Amino acid sequence: LIAVKTSDKDTVSAAGEKDADSPKEEPWETALKTTAVDMEVGEFQGHKVSVWDLLHSKYIPEENRKELLELYQAGELTLEQVKTVVSTIVTKAEAARAEQLANASSPRAESTVAEAEHTHLQED
Repeated sequence: LIAVKTSDKDTVSAAGEKDADSPKEEPWETALKTTAVDMEVGEFQGHKVSVWDLLHSKYIPEENRKELLELYQAGELTLEQVKTVVSTIVTKAEAARAEQLANASSPRAESTVAEAEHTHLQED
């Protein structure tokens, strides 16, 4: 009987330890995941997107993401500031992409590129 009780206790403590090891979400991480932003550009257009998802989108370079997360964790940026910065980066990146597409499809831009390449070739 005693052996059985001991094994029960072992099972319980093992389960307890397992829970302690499982990655718990940090409060700052939860805040980023639960704070949504209305985005009106790109793939996010017309959707509410979490600040976390925006931070980890293709629009935010990894070094910027790390820097923002460090500043936020250190308390140097508020959640509202992170939200503003991230949504601004996404909006500007999408505007730049749209502008590139518009320029690429305009014949004048193509002739300018061709002239620049031609000039460059002559220099060589």
